[in-house]
Amino acid sequence: MSGNTSSPFSLSTTTSTQPALNELISEAVGAIQEWSDGWGPYEAHPSTIVDGAGLRSALGEFTDRMSGNYPFGHPRYAGQMLKPPHPVAIAAYAAAMCVNPNNHALDGGPPTSEMEKEVIEDLADMLGFPAESLGHLTAGGTIANLEALWVAREEHPNQTIAFSADAHYTHGRMCGVLDVNPVVIPTDNHGRMRLEKLEEILAKQDVGTVVVTAGTTGLGTVDPIADVVDRCREAGVRVHVDAAYGGFFRLLANGDSESFDGFPARHFLAIEDAESVAIDPHKHGLQPYGCGAVLFRDPSVGRFYKHDSPYTYFTSDDLHLGEISLECSRAGAAAGALWTTLRALPLEPSDGLGAILAACMRAARTWADTIDASAAFELYTAPETDIVSYIPVPRESSLSALDAASRAVFDAAMNHEEEPVFLSLYRLSAERLSARFPHLTADREDAAILRSVLMKPEHETYAADIVDHLSTIARGVV
Repeated sequence: MSGNTSSPFSLSTTTSTQPALNELISEAVGAIQEWSDGWGPYEAHPSTIVDGAGLRSALGEFTDRMSGNYPFGHPRYAGQMLKPPHPVAIAAYAAAMCVNPNNHALDGGPPTSEMEKEVIEDLADMLGFPAESLGHLTAGGTIANLEALWVAREEHPNQTIAFSADAHYTHGRMCGVLDVNPVVIPTDNHGRMRLEKLEEILAKQDVGTVVVTAGTTGLGTVDPIADVVDRCREAGVRVHVDAAYGGFFRLLANGDSESFDGFPARHFLAIEDAESVAIDPHKHGLQPYGCGAVLFRDPSVGRFYKHDSPYTYFTSDDLHLGEISLECSRAGAAAGALWTTLRALPLEPSDGLGAILAACMRAARTWADTIDASAAFELYTAPETDIVSYIPVPRESSLSALDAASRAVFDAAMNHEEEPVFLSLYRLSAERLSARFPHLTADREDAAILRSVLMKPEHETYAADIVDHLSTIARGVV
């Protein structure tokens, strides 16, 4: 997985005033160590002491094993939704881990609990939720969505929960956990919920909550949230927004969104009208795994969380985050890292985190434009966020040939000796592929296409060159 440093799209050294990662970690950890030393000296228990050779041996084996990863931080990695956290998040997380606070009860981490409450206020403001909204961080989007669907079940017992066929598979699984009947709403060829099918289901079935997706994890498309909210309001149905992947793009909807072709700003703005939302700072919020969040417009849903614990909630009459969470122990370091990141990179449309998101959006459009200009590829659908889907042009006009071509390009790109490029595959039904590419004979039930996630701002610089490189690879194997 080593790359050629002479590549036209290899990382170059740039002049920056930002301290190096090791400096940030050393400074942050050093400050925590100084604080810890202020409590007075004590001897570590002999059982915890490992000789230097043993420590270095264990760390050496660890770093050797870690070299088996794909280069998630490099622009040539455009596969899954993976990238390293921002250096400021890494430093803050590492420093907080020296204390290892638990944000369940306030006495488990008073500072990081307050930080968590503050970042929830920041996220609520970004999403258009009122200041009195109820919310907390979670271990990730799955738990955030589970809590939202659990509240949905408690608000509307014995009613179904509806979501689109392209929604994340977690919703079906969580309905099983919650013993709620799920209803799947068909999608169009772009993966968006079909409004006419939603209307049919609302008219015929007893639906309590509709889940809409702000950025599917497959094609990156956005459900027609504003229109769904209108129809659900008329029917007296709740709306939950799964914004785990795309939620932070609402920053751009608050700014100059017209510069991004195909960006559905109206639907991102409509998130503010939903009853609940799940969002993952460990994706576009530049955080380590796991850091998700769930927010509820109506703080009175906190009544569903009400419980007692004989050994935790006694140090303060203030809100303990465990009192509004299904999870118990939760990493205070996650709150500390996100809090620090949002102070260094504020939630602003044209600055801070917004500038990073805008670069990802431009990267996706450059990638798509270069695909369009290539004889080796063809777009499946134009990007709405920062995910691009496309096909290699097969020699034969069939879905079998398309599937084989997609897998051949995927394998050849990933295993290129000098300049590997890491993509992902996405399986689509014959019905959807035939609607988009009617000249391809539907000789199988589904076929794989290519998918690229451009969630690193560095992709903006290298997108065109990477696609040109992929075109050369494709011509050699298709």
